[in-house]
Amino acid sequence: MTLNVYAFTCGWLTLPAALLLAGEKGSLTVPVPAYLIEHPKGRAIFDSGLHVDTQTDPNRRLGRLAAYHTVGFKPGEQIATRLEALGVAPSRIDFIINSHLHFDHCGGNEQLPNATLLIQRREWEAGHNSELIESVYYDPHDYDHGHKVKMLDGDHDVFGDGSVVCIPTHGHTPGHQSLRVRIGAGEVVMTGDACYLRRTLDNFHLPTAMYDREQMLESIRRLRALRDRGAMIITGHDPELWETIPQAPDRLAAVNPGV
Repeated sequence: MTLNVYAFTCGWLTLPAALLLAGEKGSLTVPVPAYLIEHPKGRAIFDSGLHVDTQTDPNRRLGRLAAYHTVGFKPGEQIATRLEALGVAPSRIDFIINSHLHFDHCGGNEQLPNATLLIQRREWEAGHNSELIESVYYDPHDYDHGHKVKMLDGDHDVFGDGSVVCIPTHGHTPGHQSLRVRIGAGEVVMTGDACYLRRTLDNFHLPTAMYDREQMLESIRRLRALRDRGAMIITGHDPELWETIPQAPDRLAAVNPGV
C-alpha cells in the first residue's frame, strides 16, 4: 500500500504572541497549514486553511477577530489552487477532516464541494450552538456549505486499515481532533490547535484562551505520549518547525525531528 502526505502553506497570520503563549510579549507570524493525504481508497484534506475572501477583505470576513489577526494570504495560496498545482482536482477530494471549526482551519471547505466532512460530534454541535458561536469564535459561514457530514465520537479509522486515524484532542475547542498518519514504518501526528507550538508540547506553556484548560492539558499529554513512542509531531502553528517541513510537491516523510 502506498500512502502519501503533502503539506501546504495556505497563508500566514500575524497575531499577539500571548494568544498562543500566555504571558508572551510581542507578536508572532505563523503559518496556516493544510495537508493532503492520498490513500489507495481515497483522498483526504486535513484542515483547509483560510477562506478566499480574506485575500481581499479580511476585516469584513473575520469580523471582530480582525482586530487580533493580520492576514497574509495571496492569490494562489488557497487550498483549491494548492491542490491543482499538484495535479489534484478539488472536486476529487473524498474527505475533509477539520481539526476544529475556527476560521483558519475550515475556511477552505467551500472549495472542496464533493467531500464528506469528518468532524467530532462535540465540535459540530458546538459550532451550531448560538452561545458557543459567540464565545468560542465560530462562524458558520466557514463550514455550513451543505457537505455530507459524518459526526465522530472518539477515535475514527478513516480508511479502515489503521493508517489514518482521527484522535480526539479536546480543550482548545469542545470537540477538537488531531490526525495520526502511518507513513511506512513511522507515524506523523498533525496536532491542529491542540498544541500550537513546540513550547506548548515541551513545557505545557498554554495559550491565553482555551475552551477547557484541563482537557487541553490532557490532550497535550496524549500527544507527548505519541511523541515518546516515536511519532513525528507537527504542532499547529510553529513557524520554526514549519521551516523544516517539506512542502508539496515534495512528500512528507515520517521522521522524528526531536519535537
